[in-house]
Amino acid sequence: MTERYSKPVKFAGYQFEELQGGEDPAAISRLAHETAAGVVARVRAERDPEVVERLITYTDEHGIDAIAELWSRATPRSLPGALWRIYLLRAMIRGDPVAISLFYQRGFGIARTIDPVVAGAAEPAGPDEVLAVSDQILRGVFTGDLAVALDRAAAFSRVVAAGCTSIADDADVTEPERATELTRRAARLTAIAADLSASSKLWRDGALD
Repeated sequence: MTERYSKPVKFAGYQFEELQGGEDPAAISRLAHETAAGVVARVRAERDPEVVERLITYTDEHGIDAIAELWSRATPRSLPGALWRIYLLRAMIRGDPVAISLFYQRGFGIARTIDPVVAGAAEPAGPDEVLAVSDQILRGVFTGDLAVALDRAAAFSRVVAAGCTSIADDADVTEPERATELTRRAARLTAIAADLSASSKLWRDGALD
């Protein structure tokens, strides 16, 4: 495996220094789109399992900041925007898999849609199962149908958001601050889900760049 795969920013031959002070929004946008396209195209073409695993676990070793610096300011319904949201979702799950599994199970229990089926978490979805599905989704970005990976992430986000909302309703009287925070989390997850679903449709239409 070549060194260029150790950090996502190196896929297209750029350096993070381009993003330092005196930022040019057009240059930042161009860099985000070019590196996102480079990562996806290269990994899909070469299909090296070791490279895929390093990309999946990159933020475990290096944190989310490097990826945030590169892709978080991209428009939400774009390839870099979608990749950022997938990595952000995985970081959220890994940050507190016990809580996320609780939210997911509550959302699963009240779901009236096919979202739990699309998300594909094993049942019962405890901490290990939600951690596994986060890796499966990211792996699917690089080795499977990208639209399916985006749909799975969107569905997972909606199930967790539903769980957060339900638990917030329970806590509204006795723990109003917690209820407020859970409601905010649900709103963020719902927005992420909407962006990922839209990105999935764009990818199927050949219009996600």
